[in-house]
Amino acid sequence: MIHFFSQFSPVIQALIATTFTWAMTALGAAIVFTSKQISKKTLNLALGFAAGVMIAASFFSLLLPAIEATEGTGVPTWFPAVTGFLLGGGFLWAVDKFMPHLHMNTADAEGSKSNLSRSLLLVLAITLHNIPEGLAVGVAFGAAAVHNDISYIAAAFSIAIGIGIQNFPEGLAVSAPLRGEGLSRWKSFFWGQFSGLVEPVSAVIGAAAVYFIQPLLPYALSFAAGAMIFVTSEELIPEAESEESDLPTLALMVGFALMMLLDIAFS
Repeated sequence: MIHFFSQFSPVIQALIATTFTWAMTALGAAIVFTSKQISKKTLNLALGFAAGVMIAASFFSLLLPAIEATEGTGVPTWFPAVTGFLLGGGFLWAVDKFMPHLHMNTADAEGSKSNLSRSLLLVLAITLHNIPEGLAVGVAFGAAAVHNDISYIAAAFSIAIGIGIQNFPEGLAVSAPLRGEGLSRWKSFFWGQFSGLVEPVSAVIGAAAVYFIQPLLPYALSFAAGAMIFVTSEELIPEAESEESDLPTLALMVGFALMMLLDIAFS
């Protein structure tokens, strides 16, 4: 399958891969059709698992390749990784400050003042952290095209699979609170899957950027890592740990281990 995939341009590869990650989001969101109520414990486990996957993907699939891509270029190997990482976190911090959104366990919206409904603000919160996920997949496939190495395509596959797996509980984490807000099952599902549509868009942008402007590669990889770590620290972990329980932490460990396994297995 990897050899078949390699015949396409990196932009098409990223688009196909993030169509899969979006589909996993939609599949998770569809659980609202089969369950009357999703427990808070289940949502916390889902968020903890997603956090573990994102942390591992940031290190193994993004920061390490960024450092490797800098070797032999004459630039200090730490510079692109550190610079891109901080820029990625700073970008998401700025978006978080200005884009109106609402976290699941808070009563007041964050960002700019808005007259948007509470339900739409919840969707915007999840959409916000899907941007770096799509970007991560895109720059990974862009890196594979730049290096023209099957191992890089395999690494891009691993991050797409990992993000797709964590998108399943993430889709549930969107649709379930919307259902709790009083939306119908169909509307809860629609907005749940809709939150994942930003991933193909950001993936295409990321893949095209690093493919056509190759010196951006290590910066783009670490930028995506910084953005993902910011989202994990700002949103996923605090929401998962909103109740006193060790289960979300254990779920984080499982998510991290799974993503590490995928990265090593595909390398």
